[in-house]
Amino acid sequence: MELDILFFLCLASFFAGFVDAIVGGGGLIQTPVALILLPNYSVASIIGSLKIPAFSGTSFAAFQYLKKVQMNWKLLGIMSVIAFASSFIGSSVLIKVSNDFMKPLLLVVLTFLAIYTFMKKNFGQHQEKELSLKTQILYAIVISMAVGFYDGFIGPGTGSFLVVAFVSVLGFDFLHASANAKMVNLATNFGSICLFVLKGKIIWAMALPMALCNALGGFLGAKLAIKKGNGFIRGFFLIVVIGTLIRFGYDVFVK
Repeated sequence: MELDILFFLCLASFFAGFVDAIVGGGGLIQTPVALILLPNYSVASIIGSLKIPAFSGTSFAAFQYLKKVQMNWKLLGIMSVIAFASSFIGSSVLIKVSNDFMKPLLLVVLTFLAIYTFMKKNFGQHQEKELSLKTQILYAIVISMAVGFYDGFIGPGTGSFLVVAFVSVLGFDFLHASANAKMVNLATNFGSICLFVLKGKIIWAMALPMALCNALGGFLGAKLAIKKGNGFIRGFFLIVVIGTLIRFGYDVFVK
């Protein structure tokens, strides 16, 4: 792989790790860059290879959150197992079929999400739901299945969707949602990695250097999120959602 291409891939991976550590959505940065710079590689190989830096950056971010933020381990254990399996299945489907038909649907969902977050000023600022353990586990199972499959099948924006689910469905604030989402995101990434490794789709020459840069970005992003708190994360979340809207809007209406 040419060094100039690898440099830009690593640069994109660093910023992806930084953004992803704060509120998710790092794939929206490194995925289009990789697809543009590597036109001769299959989409499955590129998506599969990007799971390595995504896992690396998420790991370092999760470690930072673990030191400062309380985790719901019982819930995370259930969610991680289901998310792993769902992501593996999603990646299996990705190798066989196109995922372009999902983009118009995601565009509508993200539009409502951006409006709701902007209008509801206290969204994600504190816990608003008091759910029974049974209800919480039921919601967690559904979230893990849906988001896990999405990550394996499509990928970009998974962290953001997990944050939304933790805030709006499970009643977490933004800081705790970001922290717990990282643990589930690790499981979804690992599920996809297992499938792509088995299928021989990983381009290690780009995956390993990008993993180092993504880890550095994840480390710095998590420290900043912990220091700044909920208000900062909410603002960053809005920026990422709007960026996602622009990306999917371009894919649907222009590309």
